[in-house]
Amino acid sequence: MENKYAKYKLYTKKRPHVVILGAGASCATIPNGDKYGKKISAMSGFIEKLGLSDIISRVTLNTKSDNLEDIYMELDERSKSEDDCKAVKEELEKIIREYMSNYKLPDNPTIYDFLVMSLTSKDLIATFNWDPLLVQAVGRTMRYTNNVPQVAFLHGNVAVGFCEKDNIMGNVGMECRCGKPLKPMKLLFPVKKKDYSSDIAISKSWKSLNNALEVAYMVTIFGYSAPKSDIEAINMMKKAWGSVNERNLEEIELIDIRDEKEVIDSWDEFIHTHHYSYHTDFFDSTLARCPRRTCEATFDRLMNCIFLDGEKGFKANMSFSDIHEHTYKLIDEENKVKGTEKMLSNPYK
Repeated sequence: MENKYAKYKLYTKKRPHVVILGAGASCATIPNGDKYGKKISAMSGFIEKLGLSDIISRVTLNTKSDNLEDIYMELDERSKSEDDCKAVKEELEKIIREYMSNYKLPDNPTIYDFLVMSLTSKDLIATFNWDPLLVQAVGRTMRYTNNVPQVAFLHGNVAVGFCEKDNIMGNVGMECRCGKPLKPMKLLFPVKKKDYSSDIAISKSWKSLNNALEVAYMVTIFGYSAPKSDIEAINMMKKAWGSVNERNLEEIELIDIRDEKEVIDSWDEFIHTHHYSYHTDFFDSTLARCPRRTCEATFDRLMNCIFLDGEKGFKANMSFSDIHEHTYKLIDEENKVKGTEKMLSNPYK
């Protein structure tokens, strides 16, 4: 019996931690603007903040919303029969891609730097965001370790390129083994019914997320409000996650500045009874409190009733040197046990 439990413990601690990012995560990453002071915007107020009101005013919209999703959905529907709406929609897409491409992380560590460093290659970050900030954070983390999480770009990303011939994804413009530069990944804009299957790169990202969700021990949803234009996305995630009655030992973590009840109501079909935690600050989450050992620490807390010392985790004012000092022993241990059945330690007891 003891041997059976030991195998179960090893299996569970080695399961993935999946993190799903929405616009709120990128907003939290550069609250004071990027390296050049440029702030990122959630969908509400997006048009005005990007100075696109003059372009939108070329057509008379029925919607009174200032939310990009509502505006774009109307333009998309009407562009099928109205040339002026089609022209505005296409110009909007071009400007958004160019605008998003110019974001650059500040020199000091951001939440995305802490997030990437908090996970390992068994884990997955799936982002709905177009901006390049997460890709940049992965690049900065790789200065310290190659044991970084997988990343899936569910709506495309301005920093990511893809070669259909060789089925290779990487930084946009990077030379593929076929000798040609990777072409910019398609961006999925907010329409009533998104097509997640016809574009190979986006389909590949969704397969990665679905495969990880099926076996995940932990799921963190960070700044993603499950908007009405993402109904297909939510349904696909529900299908991969399965019935909550069959996920009664898994843990859902929610990081969101919205009211707790509103957030829980958005995700109640993923949560088994009380198996969730809610935070308004990334640094209160398991990702920050138990970096690189999130599943190990959570298993010990829930199954072994071990108290965790969250003060040993990341702090908001840490420098890159501080992060390295905090994680280098963990990374050394990961390198030593790689390819073995040995269990990683939990230093957060």
